Amino acid sequence: MTVAPTTPGRHTQAEILSQPQCWQECFHSLDENDQLGRVSKQFPDQSDWLFIGCGTSYYIALAAAASWIRITGLRARAVPASDLLLYPELVLPRDARCQPVLISRSGHTSEVLKAAEFLELKENIRTLAISCATHQPLEEISTTTLYLLPADEQSTVMTRSFTSMLLGLQALASTYVREEAFAAALRQLPAPAQRALDPMPPRIQQFVDAHDFADYVFLAQGPLFGLANENMLKVKEMSCSYAQCFHTLEFRHGPKAIVSPETLITFLLSESGAEAETEVLQEVKGLGGTTMVVANVASSAVREAADFVVELRLDVPEFARLAAYAFPGQLLGLYTGLKKGQDPDRPRNLSRVVILNSKD
Repeated sequence: MTVAPTTPGRHTQAEILSQPQCWQECFHSLDENDQLGRVSKQFPDQSDWLFIGCGTSYYIALAAAASWIRITGLRARAVPASDLLLYPELVLPRDARCQPVLISRSGHTSEVLKAAEFLELKENIRTLAISCATHQPLEEISTTTLYLLPADEQSTVMTRSFTSMLLGLQALASTYVREEAFAAALRQLPAPAQRALDPMPPRIQQFVDAHDFADYVFLAQGPLFGLANENMLKVKEMSCSYAQCFHTLEFRHGPKAIVSPETLITFLLSESGAEAETEVLQEVKGLGGTTMVVANVASSAVREAADFVVELRLDVPEFARLAAYAFPGQLLGLYTGLKKGQDPDRPRNLSRVVILNSKD
């Protein structure tokens, strides 16, 4: 479905569908200015990396930390900015320096700014920021900033900025350790990702129109867990629906009590955990759940247990295609919101940037 210029959700839909092209533009910008090389030289020989964000940016942090470990072999983890501010002793290592990476689309997010000030001014730790905007407070506080300007958005909800900043951090990781094969795989992603995305909108819209769900659950393991959280948030933000996220195998340990035909349970299937994750899928289907699966390639067992399947069929390494797993959740949120009479461009109770009062 093409959203008309005067209808709700037009900016969000355009930004979702523009992602592969946006990625190409971001890679061109990064390569043209050698941003990745210059940033890598500023933070040599760091062994501990800390990815920090709020909301969607925290989910970028989860996926980026997993990617950083796989690509570089170095230690990395993700924390929400609030944990750093409220419990710094639980976040910062006592016996080693860490390299913080602050993630903010706008560069104005209050908690991220406070985290930058705490690290730079109080702890005397140099920080790297990543943002989709210039001339903003975060770049003034941080030591250096990685810019992905083509990924900025008009809509409140983050879509292409999520995937672009994730890819930017993955590209930085491959540059940092000179992992040229992975860097090449990232730059090959836009064209096949476009082919995967093109048929999704009408299929997902038809699926949404044919069902009424009371709850939405997203399940994933390992590197895809951050993507599952982001899919959950897109449905919650754009459609004001109740949505949850769990590790796939953890769903057995209590949460499966909510399984019913009125609960859509979406599995983001990995390669390395496919066998174990498929067993959970089959179990959920046996309990009467409605199941949706996002996989690179779906096996016959997956197809048998899934009510709706999205196959990506991307011929790049698993960690290089993480960003594409965001597409189905973004479209699910968009069309569910439109069906419910919401405007995904301007979700209820939300603003484009969370800016707190100075007393907060």
